[in-house]
Amino acid sequence: MFTEPNHINPKAGWIEVVCGSMFSGKTEELIRRLKRARIANLKVGIYKPEMDVRYDAASIVSHDENTIAALPVKHALAMLNTYEAFDVIGVDEAQFFGKELIEVCEQMAKNGKRVIIAGLDMDYTGKPFGPMPELLSIANYVTKLHAICVKCGGIASYSYRISMNTDQVVLGEKDHYEARCRNCFNL
Repeated sequence: MFTEPNHINPKAGWIEVVCGSMFSGKTEELIRRLKRARIANLKVGIYKPEMDVRYDAASIVSHDENTIAALPVKHALAMLNTYEAFDVIGVDEAQFFGKELIEVCEQMAKNGKRVIIAGLDMDYTGKPFGPMPELLSIANYVTKLHAICVKCGGIASYSYRISMNTDQVVLGEKDHYEARCRNCFNL
């Protein structure tokens, strides 16, 4: 049986992943893409982890305070209850969701949705974070963003934790993290 390629089939969905370190502009890029989809009169649904209340409980907010309303969910499976009403789905802070996010994104894409995911690709130790490695491997499009190293001004790919907390998940900003390049991360 012949299946049309995605570029011919307007109902085919896909997965986009925007990743990088802290302060690289991941959320800013997610918000930009979602706002452009709205300008194109597409129905946009946005999800964020319920645990992330750093800026706002019901919005995703970039470090430079660009904001867009979002639905906080406890786990990725909850997205399956409402996603069908949307053409484009945005997911922020994807690293905080469990492995079920991979299947949820696959299901949404298979049902014709454009799925845009933003998240940290590595934790503060420089190791792959949560479902991000698998999401990167199944994505149709990947954008890796970089910050500027606070130590040398080079290209930063790492989120260096300056606080003493050793838990993998520590919500914070400049009070807990610095963007660093490979060399300055390993000092």
